[in-house]
Amino acid sequence: MRYSKFFVPTLRDDPADAEVISHKLLLRAGFIRRVTSGVYDYLPIGLRVLRKIEAVVRDEMDRAGAQELLMPMVQPGELWEKSGRMEKYGPELLKFQDRHDHQSCLGPTHEEVICDLVSRELRSYKQLPMNLYQIQAKFRDEIRPRFGLMRGREFIMKDAYSFHADEACLAAEYRNMFNAYCSIFSRLGLKFRPVEADTGSIGGNNSHEFHVLAESGEDLIAHCDACDYAANVEKAVSGRNLPQGIVADLAEVQTPDVTSAEDVAAFLSIDVGLLVKTLVYRAVGGEVDGEIIAACVRGDDQLQEIKLAHAIGADGVEMATDAEISSIGGVTGFVGPKGLKCRLLLDRTLAGAVGLVAGANRKDLHLTCLDVERDLDSVVFADLRETRAGDRCGRCSGSMQLSRGIEVGHVFELGTRYSEPMEVLFQDQGGKRATATMGCYGIGVSRLLAAIVEQCYDESGIAWPANLAPFKVGLITMGKSEAVNEASEAIYRQLLDAGVEVLWDERNERPGVKFKDAELIGLPIQVVIGDRGLADGNAEIGLRGGDRKSVPIADAVAETLDMLQGATG
Repeated sequence: MRYSKFFVPTLRDDPADAEVISHKLLLRAGFIRRVTSGVYDYLPIGLRVLRKIEAVVRDEMDRAGAQELLMPMVQPGELWEKSGRMEKYGPELLKFQDRHDHQSCLGPTHEEVICDLVSRELRSYKQLPMNLYQIQAKFRDEIRPRFGLMRGREFIMKDAYSFHADEACLAAEYRNMFNAYCSIFSRLGLKFRPVEADTGSIGGNNSHEFHVLAESGEDLIAHCDACDYAANVEKAVSGRNLPQGIVADLAEVQTPDVTSAEDVAAFLSIDVGLLVKTLVYRAVGGEVDGEIIAACVRGDDQLQEIKLAHAIGADGVEMATDAEISSIGGVTGFVGPKGLKCRLLLDRTLAGAVGLVAGANRKDLHLTCLDVERDLDSVVFADLRETRAGDRCGRCSGSMQLSRGIEVGHVFELGTRYSEPMEVLFQDQGGKRATATMGCYGIGVSRLLAAIVEQCYDESGIAWPANLAPFKVGLITMGKSEAVNEASEAIYRQLLDAGVEVLWDERNERPGVKFKDAELIGLPIQVVIGDRGLADGNAEIGLRGGDRKSVPIADAVAETLDMLQGATG
């Protein structure tokens, strides 16, 4: 490709609205352009990289035995009503009506559509297992799109769905997909980590997320320094030492206008870990919808709301209002576990704790010397706290560490969460009607474009792995003589004939502009043809960001091919 004919509008400065490095560089290098909030154009150079990522994903999915198909982005509302997700999915599901007043939605995911398809074609257990996948645009109406391609409203996703006759077969395919994902992210040259995860709005049982490790990641993942245990903090299990204070009778102490755990601890001159932080919530969804729940963690811990929702069998939880707190006998700012008229859950690290301080459910008063076993009735213990760095591993005696990650893949064992309401039935080996069990497996393809940049950049721009670069070679012509142009074109043609992707910068621009653009867009190898070198019969060749060496012009193509082979491994 000749640069002068290529649509690649680079920018000299970082866009003002770009916060993370991938957003800045993909805009500056002309890979993407914003259309509207959370929606982007993929320009020609960006699309080239996107297609290479897709090719790796397709190759590994095909190797794993999955079959590609393509489903519609627009989905009929009745399928979502049938699965029970039309209202449950929430405001991220963009709904609309057509001219016939039929309600439809833009697909954020395709469980309903794939179940509808398979339910009409599946007859016998002999057709199972079956794994179908697609690479397609999705739309989720994010309340706050941010970070460019990292969290957009429209995005490109690979989603696969498997169907099985029994749980054992599903478990085997889950492991197959897990291994395929590891191969995909390894081939993309990423530093990544699979972690145990919450199933979220998709539902189901077993679940793993795949995170690209990067400081810009929105997710916090916990991992052990002594074993392979890793999990999203929404699910991570860990332990810490039991808090033990002074053993004495329960007593009240004045704490005027002191409400936060840190302020109470400072006021009483005690460790904040001896405080009991009591949080009051309203359950959302499930059989407990609307119930007021009180949950307690240590004063220096954070309560993980997703863990609490799972512990009570709700879809989610919301903070209770002052009126709701009052209705259970609490006083905002001074809520404590003793005497509340509602269900009470304590984090399991508080079991057996003594000498604690908690709100007295009276204004400006706290209780001291609280003994959990002695002073509290009808307590349920559960894992409610969010894992912190330095906690004991939930699997071994190691120490938990925290890292930031960008979620780029997620695999689920769905079971019959969708196949049962969507009536995905088949005749089993005994001749009886049975419900297929399912798995689903997603990869954020467009998010990978950003995640790779988050790990592959320097002060000059993007440093693409050679197998993903939009062009393998940047051929740069330095000079205006006929001889240098003819030599450049000869090398350009030879490289094309050898099957090498080349971007030939033959523009009438200053050398500094050409070199800066080559570095910015991240071409792995640079071949420079200039008047001075050509006069000595030489070209200059080097890796991006490194030194270039002079080679005879007759050997330039062979030297480039050797260097390219070394760069791609």
